[in-house]
Amino acid sequence: MRHPLHPALVHFPVACWSLGTAADLAGLHWGMPAWRLGGLLLAAGTLAALPAMLAGLYELTRLADDSPAWRDVYLHMGAALAATALYALALLLRWRGGALAAPGTTGIALDLAGFAALAAAGWLGGRLVYGHRLGGDAPGSQGRR
Repeated sequence: MRHPLHPALVHFPVACWSLGTAADLAGLHWGMPAWRLGGLLLAAGTLAALPAMLAGLYELTRLADDSPAWRDVYLHMGAALAATALYALALLLRWRGGALAAPGTTGIALDLAGFAALAAAGWLGGRLVYGHRLGGDAPGSQGRR
């Protein structure tokens, strides 16, 4: 049985970005300790997204050219790229003088938009695995053998 790497790697950016968003929101009440943790988690999630994306691109080589999953693959990739861009921009906006600053209103808005894109990418990833049966050698799989 084949075990693809992409589904295993995506847990790291998903967890870091989700917890980073929660920490930034908690920073509205608890201040610096929470938003500093949020910034570190956003940075870790952004770095962890790179190998996850590369693994996802590799998985595409196993998808048949005539697969009905291609539409959902493109939507999944678009949502994942949007989440990455939004979180990276949120991180970039709070990088000041070599240190992380408070996220501010724009940073919080980017976190929430990134989380929405991340949720859409996750839902579409689930649709690819459970609806189209991608990612393994299960009967009915649309992948190449």
